[in-house]
Amino acid sequence: MSVVDKLFKHRGIIWLLIIVNFLGTIYGYIWYGNQLAFTAENYPVWLLPFVPDSPTASLFFTIALLLMLYPPKGLKGTLVRELIEALAVVTSVKYGIWAVSMIFAGGYQGDTVSWQDWMLVVSHTGMAVEALIYARFFSFRRMLPLAVLWTLANDMVDYSVGIYPWLPSELDDDILKVQNFTILLTLLSAAAAWVFGSKARAAHTLQRAGMRR
Repeated sequence: MSVVDKLFKHRGIIWLLIIVNFLGTIYGYIWYGNQLAFTAENYPVWLLPFVPDSPTASLFFTIALLLMLYPPKGLKGTLVRELIEALAVVTSVKYGIWAVSMIFAGGYQGDTVSWQDWMLVVSHTGMAVEALIYARFFSFRRMLPLAVLWTLANDMVDYSVGIYPWLPSELDDDILKVQNFTILLTLLSAAAAWVFGSKARAAHTLQRAGMRR
């Protein structure tokens, strides 16, 4: 095992990332507060889970890290774990890149890029990078199709109903382009997950590699 692998498999590092991602998830849901309230007032309630894309991605990743430390037993537990890992990687890569792209696209067309935007650039870049780093420690390939279907369904709901994340006003005339970019990014993120992901590593392999308590 390489020194880098040992570093990222160290329980202290994993717990640090769990805390950082959990706090980021909370902040993300607060960030979406106004849009969630608007959606609740103007759309059916069942659409609410489709609104906060990035914090849900970081929530999946947080849970995936927890399940690295405490892997569930049995077939059902393993399948749930693999699905969460697949969703964590695909959505973290996708929405990490998507958010940064939208900020820079808006800035290119004249929107002011504030310090909060730069903070989001750093945090969302981190989302994508950490997901690709940990993809090789996960075992999710057989659940990847389900994760892709869910993410594409989210895209369809967002742009057919109009509950996609609020964009800079400069992009209001580019919604079709944003939609196409979003769907393409889902497919590219799935491809990246497949390339970076473990081929078929079972949960006990992680334990043998130093994940014991």
